[in-house]
Amino acid sequence: QVQLVESGGGLVQAGGSLKLSCAASGRAITGDAMAWFRQAQGKEREFVAAINWSGGMTYYSDSVKGRFTISRDNAKNTVYLQMNSLKPEDTAVYYCARRTLFITPQGMRLMSGYDYWGQGTQVTVSS
Repeated sequence: QVQLVESGGGLVQAGGSLKLSCAASGRAITGDAMAWFRQAQGKEREFVAAINWSGGMTYYSDSVKGRFTISRDNAKNTVYLQMNSLKPEDTAVYYCARRTLFITPQGMRLMSGYDYWGQGTQVTVSS
């Protein structure tokens, strides 16, 4: 069993930055692929970014590419999402998730491949 707990969300003005953290407990996520998804009110949950076990490979959605950076610290069992140049349309609940294998970009975007999810952290960007 893996428990994932997100933190770092909050209210920020457009153009600002936030750094989200996803702390894992229960067992190490050293060999796992990890990802961030988000869900805006009234919309479906969508893929944001993914990272392989070593941090050497990452994928991003087109909407956040160049503004967000996913990273991990395996020694701390934690995954991060640095969000810069935030826009009001980035407002959502952000979730981290774990899956066994790091596969194609199309595959990493599918929620069905993830077996553990956090409870989410709210990010609100004001205009």
